[in-house]
Amino acid sequence: MSKNVSDKLNQGISPQQFMDGMDRNKAQFTELYDQFAWPSEEDKAFFASLNNRDDLRVLILMAEWCGDVVKNIPVVFRALEGSGIPTEVLIKEEHPDTMQQFLTMGGEAVPIVIVADTGGYVLGQWGPRPAHVQAVMAAFKQANPDREAADYQDNLAVARKEMGARYGEGTGYQAVILRELRELISGL
Repeated sequence: MSKNVSDKLNQGISPQQFMDGMDRNKAQFTELYDQFAWPSEEDKAFFASLNNRDDLRVLILMAEWCGDVVKNIPVVFRALEGSGIPTEVLIKEEHPDTMQQFLTMGGEAVPIVIVADTGGYVLGQWGPRPAHVQAVMAAFKQANPDREAADYQDNLAVARKEMGARYGEGTGYQAVILRELRELISGL
């Protein structure tokens, strides 16, 4: 069944409103936003070329308390700023119906970047984290299906540590997110 978010278009807040309204993690979010640098002129040119398209809309389902939002969304905001694509933020807790449409491995994980056409038909999505980082969580969930198991929390802690390692130090991971967004949008 194809997903449609037409009822959510123009219901969100702007990226700037989201950043201005942050109570939690604002300093880290702003720091990553300010540290953003295009890894290549080619990436910058690709996102700028999207100004020639008027058929795309982006909704980002997220929450300021989420570490993956803090790490990943500054990059997404920066990539889309120069693209001319109307971009709105949907706060997870305010849009539970949308969250239910975009579960990750059966669970509520944010951020989810939703790319739709002007009619709200979902063309693609990205998130909650870069594929090489998300692979750790996928393997963890497969290996630990019982949330009540005695070693579940310990194993989750190990998985989270590995995900942190895969993000790496600094902002190098941002190029990976740009590449994944480029691949997604290029295919539309």
